[in-house]
Amino acid sequence: MSVFTGIQFNIKLEQITFCNYQLKIDDKVMSLTFPQLLQLRNKVQTLTSLDSLEHIIQNENFVLLFIADRKHLEFFEVPKLLDLKEEIELCFCNY
Repeated sequence: MSVFTGIQFNIKLEQITFCNYQLKIDDKVMSLTFPQLLQLRNKVQTLTSLDSLEHIIQNENFVLLFIADRKHLEFFEVPKLLDLKEEIELCFCNY
């Protein structure tokens, strides 16, 4: 029995086919190709560096992030941005 049985996560990334992924943030579902996922990973890693997080927290405390070649615009507060980073890292830990 899983510990996470009754818990709903706000961010979920899952592989649909070999190079296609599905990112679910709250109630919004986005399809991503592998290159788009790599681009998102790079953006998130840049935004979650210590200097960048400090700058975000001291200023507006949120980030607007384009996803999937500017098809989707998402609003992220710092905790949600860190959740996205963790979800992406979990996706790449198998590679």
